[in-house]
Amino acid sequence: QVQLVESGGGLVQPGGSLRLSCAASAFTLDDYGIGWFRQAPGKEREAVLCITRSGSSLYYLGSVKGRFTISRDNAKNTVYLQMNSLKPEDTAVYYCAKGSRGSCSGGRAWYDYWGQGTQVTVSS
Repeated sequence: QVQLVESGGGLVQPGGSLRLSCAASAFTLDDYGIGWFRQAPGKEREAVLCITRSGSSLYYLGSVKGRFTISRDNAKNTVYLQMNSLKPEDTAVYYCAKGSRGSCSGGRAWYDYWGQGTQVTVSS
């Protein structure tokens, strides 16, 4: 069955880096848009970044531009979220999600499968 598994979260100091992975099974990642979302305590889940089928990156949060990048390894069927210069306000559970088609959207309804999430905590 379709499955997405995130990994790579953890505790990091402000200014540090983390790379999150999203490993897919039962479908080919590069046939679909794959998005990263995050949800902080008491807040709505929000779109962060997405990579389209053609490999374009779409940013949905201005605050991560220049710090976060998204990439895909087709051989490993895995999408990555590289996060640099992390700030305490980046603390959240991060989720990857499979788009219903090859493009991307900032809306949650576009995505039909979700991972379980991985916790990222930025704190000194």
